[in-house]
Amino acid sequence: MVQDSEKTALLRNKQDGVYWQPYTANRLLRANMEPRTMVSAKGAYYTNSEGTKLFDTLSGLWCTPLGHAHPRIVEAVRKQAETLDFAPSFQLTHPGAISLAERIADLAPDNLNHVFFANSGSEAADTAIKVALGYHRLKGEASRFRMIGRERGYHGVGLGGMSVGGIVPNRKMFAPIMMNGVDHLRHTYEPSHMAFTRGQPTWGTHRAEDLVRLVTLHDASTIAAVIVEPVQGSTGVVVPPVGYLQRLREICTANGILLIFDEVITGFGRMGENFGAQRFGVTPDIITFAKAVTNGIVPMGGVIVTDEIYNTFMTGPESAIEFCHGYTYSGHPMAAAVGHVVLDVMREEGLVERVRVLEPVLEEAMHGLKDLDVIADIRNIGLTAAFDMKPAEGKPGARGLALFEAGLRNGLLLRCTGDTVSFGPPFISTEQELRDMAATLRRLITEVC
Repeated sequence: MVQDSEKTALLRNKQDGVYWQPYTANRLLRANMEPRTMVSAKGAYYTNSEGTKLFDTLSGLWCTPLGHAHPRIVEAVRKQAETLDFAPSFQLTHPGAISLAERIADLAPDNLNHVFFANSGSEAADTAIKVALGYHRLKGEASRFRMIGRERGYHGVGLGGMSVGGIVPNRKMFAPIMMNGVDHLRHTYEPSHMAFTRGQPTWGTHRAEDLVRLVTLHDASTIAAVIVEPVQGSTGVVVPPVGYLQRLREICTANGILLIFDEVITGFGRMGENFGAQRFGVTPDIITFAKAVTNGIVPMGGVIVTDEIYNTFMTGPESAIEFCHGYTYSGHPMAAAVGHVVLDVMREEGLVERVRVLEPVLEEAMHGLKDLDVIADIRNIGLTAAFDMKPAEGKPGARGLALFEAGLRNGLLLRCTGDTVSFGPPFISTEQELRDMAATLRRLITEVC
């Protein structure tokens, strides 16, 4: 429960808004803070300041597949803080970062053997963009400056990631500072052709040909890279059509364009493979990662690149800095220690394989809601799913908000964006917890809609 000092802080925030929160309707939260204030977490559950236990339907923000307060992670944090709490990564190194980079590279598709650490998905996306631009410049192709993103794509909130991203509210306020030379593929989501698909839709592969149009429009010699999420997560779990990612790979290869997979959500097991690239059988040139690599306990992100990209940078005088980019906390010892434990637990407990076991359970649980009149679409792949509710007349987003608030009163912490509800439960969830989640959802949807 909340201590007296914490109650004072909550009251002040309610009155004055001292804490300006990210991606939040701040005034709405301040008007109803108690059920939205998390005070503890254990396993697959949060507890809020009212004492309500909430099933974590989205693994925090896609980032805690091992659940909360895992004892081995808690011990790793304590031990590392006592041993090496910080080490600069500029011109120095430490064993934890080196060995974690090796382990991550071993999990990645063949030929992606080099890891550059950042601290978030946003930083990873901006790093990948810089790597792509620098690579082409070093290859004598500085004319390749264009970046191709995709509508509805999310690549964080750095200037680069925001520019290649395709979620309109994230972009419109900051139009004057967007990167030059950015274009976007059409998204692949057309509910009239793919509503209620289980797994990959069979319609939409042709949308990859939109890249041919952009290559023709801009000329391949000006395009550095294409960046896409294998599964578009933040926009509501948009699953790639069969063959779509393969065709993007073919077009990029034919035109000397780098292909970047943003795997901040899909990496480290969410698709039932180490990375989405392996689930879909497509190998990109660069992978970005974050979130689950440390189970969300300590911030960490990064990029994984091919031998070709890394070796292209390793030129010039040996004393020269090959890539003038990085962060104070790149490869932080605390994050590296946690990353090792996360990978250990995933391997020892077979959690990536467990995702494959839970995938059909989540699929049946979610698609079992199809008969509710308010449900417009349901989609899923791996241990991810989403459904769309038909908007209330003249009040888009009202049903999503009502369902979110009802969840807080009834044991579910939901991720509602407008009238879309997304799911990415912890890998440690039981089959019964997923079925109970769906049963509670059915009751709450019926009540609020």
